[in-house]
Amino acid sequence: MKAPRKADVTLAVVIGAHGIGGEVRLKVFAENFGNYKSFNNGALSLKSARNGNNGMIARFAEVADRNAAEAMRGTELTVPRSSLPPLADDEYYHTDLIGLDVVSTDGEAIGRVVAIDNFGAGDVIEIERLPVDEKPGKRFMVPMRVEAVPEWNAERLVVESSFTVE
Repeated sequence: MKAPRKADVTLAVVIGAHGIGGEVRLKVFAENFGNYKSFNNGALSLKSARNGNNGMIARFAEVADRNAAEAMRGTELTVPRSSLPPLADDEYYHTDLIGLDVVSTDGEAIGRVVAIDNFGAGDVIEIERLPVDEKPGKRFMVPMRVEAVPEWNAERLVVESSFTVE
């Protein structure tokens, strides 16, 4: 069973502290992170954000020092789905694809979307095959391009059969 769409969407996660003044390093999952000022239902207020060597560096009004910043490691920064911009027909939010069932263009059940990466040339979907003999299925990746993924919706993702060969 596929998980329902979440009311809140994670835009970033705190990966550590930066300096001694309470700044945090973020792994950001959004192109326009700086456009949002309030996170986690108003618990965190963004004062500033800039690009760093390893992700983004951010300062929150509620984080005063390095100890507080370190304590935030692993904290997801969420916003209400309703605050996100509307999507065009060929766009998607990563959070909506993760967990989708995957079938081939031949109709064969393949597995489930477990991750989405981008190594610079576009999104790559990581799929975990169905379990075999109670062992987790092997994982494989396909580019999120129409040749490999001709269709998807809220229920499933369809992968061109030639991309599913083991």
